[in-house]
Amino acid sequence: MSAEIVNLRKARKARDRAEKEKRAEENRAKFGRTKAERELESANKAIDLRRIEAHKRDEDDDASGKDDGNGPGS
Repeated sequence: MSAEIVNLRKARKARDRAEKEKRAEENRAKFGRTKAERELESANKAIDLRRIEAHKRDEDDDASGKDDGNGPGS
């Protein structure tokens, strides 16, 4: 009955790799998103930005409500 010889360096590295993989799996579940989810969010942001830009007033509009002092009542 001889015991199996174990290389302690290899056993330690295997244990560390397993621990690191477990931590990585937890982080993927916690922070990870699929490519489709990232692309959908990017497309939605682009649509929202275009919608906001379309509703902005022009800077050179005379109807901006600013009084230049030359109109009636000045």
